[in-house]
Amino acid sequence: MHLYAGRHPDDPQLTELIGELSLKSDAFRGLWADHDVQAHTTGTKRLHHPIVGDLTLDYQVLTVQDDPEQTLVLYTPEPGSPSAEALGLLASWTSTSTAEALPPERTPGPPG
Repeated sequence: MHLYAGRHPDDPQLTELIGELSLKSDAFRGLWADHDVQAHTTGTKRLHHPIVGDLTLDYQVLTVQDDPEQTLVLYTPEPGSPSAEALGLLASWTSTSTAEALPPERTPGPPG
């Protein structure tokens, strides 16, 4: 939020939100006063996918030079890791054709 506030110091909605949070939360007030601003551009995320389970992915945030408001986040698993295998399983599902994925009663028939 500090990063956004630095880029948009005249945003009235942000000013209102910061004021409201400051009045209602001692924790927020302390964190906001610390001014501990760090842009996390690389690191590791741990996610849980409902089908393949836990994933550990490295990430890198790329910023568009002409528009710092836009970013692209790349997530990659460690090669050969359980996370890489889980993502491979999910990717294999996309290689199934639409006709193969549909139940028999929904499979498109020949035109005509």
